[in-house]
Amino acid sequence: MEWSIQRIAKLAGVSSRTLRHYDAVGILAPARTDAGGMRWYDEASLARLQRILLLRGLGVGIPAIAESLERASDEEALSAHLADLAREADRIQRQIRAVEQTLRAREEGAAMTAEGALDGFDQGQYEQEVTERWGADAWQRGQRWWKGMSDADKRGFQQEHRDIAAGYAAAREAGEPVDAERVQALAERHYRWIGAGWQTAEPDPEMFASMGDMYVADPRFAANYGGADGAAYVRDAMRVFADRRHP
Repeated sequence: MEWSIQRIAKLAGVSSRTLRHYDAVGILAPARTDAGGMRWYDEASLARLQRILLLRGLGVGIPAIAESLERASDEEALSAHLADLAREADRIQRQIRAVEQTLRAREEGAAMTAEGALDGFDQGQYEQEVTERWGADAWQRGQRWWKGMSDADKRGFQQEHRDIAAGYAAAREAGEPVDAERVQALAERHYRWIGAGWQTAEPDPEMFASMGDMYVADPRFAANYGGADGAAYVRDAMRVFADRRHP
């Protein structure tokens, strides 16, 4: 199957000029260009464009998109995006139900419940477990850091984790052992990413490794890495990194 540049531009809600620009900057080449100069896109092109549009929707700039495209395959990255979208869809659906409940209660004079009204708005849902594991200061420090970031910086931080998760998935799919150089490079990035959230350049390696245990134990976190098996792979990679960092 192939589609013309005009057809793809119309379906994607972008201009043909935008698609030509994506080709010029090296992030989306057409499948072929015919003798008349018409650009044609195939199914692989659509997958790549879908990924680009998802990133653009998050406010990610072209240079960062180009870097992201080099780090993981379209399939790996789209799988990570799908997990994020599913979680966000669930949160939005909960918020819709909460607002509907509030409107219905106000219109009918019925009683409201705090749980129902605030379902989906629970921004501090992880506060208790973070406090129990690493102390109240860790939670408060992380919250101050997160709230002080710009929207663009927040999106960049989240994208970095998606890229790390996609890299782990690719390495696991390729059968690479957790102590392989490529996997440990990902663990290094993961360590730095967590350190940014904890506001420290050198997180405690044991605390870093313990997060891997949490990924396996909690399905919410395991979902970020493709489920229990993927989370176990990540945990083992984190443990190797921590042991090498602090023998």
